[in-house]
Amino acid sequence: MRYLKYFFLAVLALCLLTLALANRQMVTLTLLPKQMAVFSGIAWQIELPLFVVVIGGLIAGLLVGFVWEWMREHRHRAEASRAKRDAGKMERELRRLKKSKQEDQDEVLALLEDSPKAG
Repeated sequence: MRYLKYFFLAVLALCLLTLALANRQMVTLTLLPKQMAVFSGIAWQIELPLFVVVIGGLIAGLLVGFVWEWMREHRHRAEASRAKRDAGKMERELRRLKKSKQEDQDEVLALLEDSPKAG
């Protein structure tokens, strides 16, 4: 399985290298369209190789997707945390009830009830 992972990463690296070599021409990125830039007075632009723009767009899309999913799953994580906390409370209550019940029993029987069951 480890070799399959390395093979996949090598193929991915080769594809990205091929993409970079094929798209080295410079492109101009502008912050706003010309009409808006004239109206607002902000005419920011930068020249980058095309492969940087493409790979940067892919990375930005992945980051937006990861953040979106993290926010969407917040409800599930909160519910799991609440359930874990409730289970802990129930276990503590069960131990307390067992201890109060075992005070009236013989010591040997109390030890047997406390021991984990062999399965």
